[in-house]
Parts: sequence; structure tokens; C-alpha cells
Amino acid sequence: MKLFKLAGIHLLLIFGVLFILLSVTALLLRGTTRHGEALTVPDITGLKTEDAISILEERKLRFVITDSMFFEDKPKLSIIDQNPAPESKVKEGRIIYLIVNSDRPPGVSMPNLIDVSLRQAQAMLKSAGLKQGTISYKPDIAQNVVLEQLLAGNPIAANAKVPKGSGIDLVLGSGLIDSIDVVIPDLNGLTQNEAHNLLISASLNLGAVIYLGNIVDSSLAKVAKQVPVAGENTKGGQSVDLYLKQE
Repeated sequence: MKLFKLAGIHLLLIFGVLFILLSVTALLLRGTTRHGEALTVPDITGLKTEDAISILEERKLRFVITDSMFFEDKPKLSIIDQNPAPESKVKEGRIIYLIVNSDRPPGVSMPNLIDVSLRQAQAMLKSAGLKQGTISYKPDIAQNVVLEQLLAGNPIAANAKVPKGSGIDLVLGSGLIDSIDVVIPDLNGLTQNEAHNLLISASLNLGAVIYLGNIVDSSLAKVAKQVPVAGENTKGGQSVDLYLKQE
């Protein structure tokens, strides 16, 4: 009898140990399974890099910045692309590859605009990723031909590296008179960008920009008034002030 009792106790102990082992194993397996659950990739495009990184770390996702680009119309040091895409399902610890908008424009080579016509100089600046700045004139037989190219008031040599998007000021020949005569174009109803482009094509400069009333989006505001008014005769290089209003 005692032998049977001892055997029964041993069996109970063995079953008890097996039950505990199986329970612990099940818990471990359940934890491992949860660890590998799919996570949803958040949409971090447009966010500042530091904010995007905080969100990824909270989700237990890793990141690698693979490249930087420069877009003038996007916030500096913001995320402009991510891979995997937002809403993708990934495992915990997955690397999210990021492209960041640089905080400074890349350098581009300054073209040689000397002895080039204004129209050709404008095309060359655009092709190089640069903008036309102000226009001024000085007496010279070469009318409307570039005599000097300036950056922030200083001469800039051809092939020098300048930040992309910089405005290059041009000094043009007036044809041995004080300046060429131009007619102020009608800018009424145009956006600031459209008005500026029209002024450039007329050898005029953009002066002060004044906003009237409540402006929600400056890109939608349109010229309600200009000084000098349209149709006036003036000299090339004259500045025209704009009064913009958003309807």
C-alpha cells in the first residue's frame, strides 16, 4: 500500500511540475507572439525631424536618414519622404528610411551673364536655379545688355558657387542715356508672383508689398492698387509698389 501511495504522490508531483512548465512555456510563447505583432507605420511626412523621431521611438520603430534634398516651399529639416509608406504593417523594430528637407540650399554655379541681353540672362538664371534680383541702368552703348552681375551688392564671378534660389542683381546698359523708357504695365488682379514676373519682363523692379485687410493665404492675394499706376511712362529699373487684397 505504501508503495502505491508513494507512486501516486510522485505522479502528482510530476504532473504538477509538467503543468507549471507548460504554463510558463505558454506565457513565454504568448509574449514572443505579442512582440512580433504587426505595427502600423505612422505618417510623419511634413513633421520636423525631431518630432518624427520621437513618434517612431514611441512606436518602437527605428529610423535611418538616407538622403536630404532641398525644397524652398517646405519647412527646413522636415520629413519629405518615408519608406515604408504610412499605414504599412511592419514588425516592431523595423527600420523606417527617411528623406529630410535640408536647412540650406545646395550651391550652384553662377553663369556668366556679362555682355548677354536681359532676356537671355533671365533664361540663364532660371536654368541655373537662380532668380533675377533688381535691375539698374548706367550709360553704355550696349542697351539692355548685362554690364555687371551682383549678389547682395557685390560682384559675383562666373562659376562661383552661390546658394540655389539666390537673387542676382543686374546692371544693364541704357544706351548712352540715363535709362531706357518703359511703360508701367497693368498689374491689377494679378498675384504677387504674376505681377513680379510681368515687372521683370518690363525691366522694372518690385517695390514695397502692402497687404490690405485680412490675408489668410498670401499666395491668393491679388493686386488691388499699384504705384506708379498703369500706363505711366518711366525709366527702366523703376520700382513699383503693390497693394494686395484677398477677396
